[in-house]
Amino acid sequence: MLIYIIFIVISILSFVIQQSLNSKFQKYSRVALSTPLYGKDVAQKMLRDNGITDVQVISTRGSLTDHFNPANKTVNLSDSVYGTNSVAAAAVAAHECGHAVQHAQGYAPLKMRSALVPVVSFASQWVTWIILIGIVLVQVFPVIFWVGIGLFAATTLFSFITLPVEIDASRRAIQWLERAGITQGENTTMAKSALRSAAYTYVIAALGSLATLVYYVVIAMSGRR
Repeated sequence: MLIYIIFIVISILSFVIQQSLNSKFQKYSRVALSTPLYGKDVAQKMLRDNGITDVQVISTRGSLTDHFNPANKTVNLSDSVYGTNSVAAAAVAAHECGHAVQHAQGYAPLKMRSALVPVVSFASQWVTWIILIGIVLVQVFPVIFWVGIGLFAATTLFSFITLPVEIDASRRAIQWLERAGITQGENTTMAKSALRSAAYTYVIAALGSLATLVYYVVIAMSGRR
């Protein structure tokens, strides 16, 4: 019963935080910076200020599709960030560049997360099917279920390693935005608020993954559906 209550609480929190995040980004997307810089300009400046010259800033389609790709060394900014002058665009652009700075400096949690990507990619592809088959056959072939649990544990570990990576990227972003004079006063507070809400989504995702993992282990230990 307790595990179900936890699932419900996490689901509610996830919904509330996601709605809050969307609301804040919509609101702060309408607040212009005091400097005439678009998201792409903010990203390029942060990279230069950190001595990074081998990373490209490019535009990518979609909403909230912003990410840093260490494989081809690109900071990918969604259309609404790349070509927009706003507090939200600056915060997102600086956050993604924070990952580029982490990569350049060999930030340990980022290296750990990158090392897990192939494992998590494989696990994500097969874990649902293996878990389903494992639950059905838990009393006959319990080892199948344990294999699925092992794969799911890898994704849970990935979620928790992601937390310090994302929090640190936001910390670097806010410090640089203030230092470079991109945001000041209330604008800095807005940028912090937006990035804090984004970080909460990762916290909830990690807790949800852990709760699910515990639930699977309980089923496996009890040997019943």
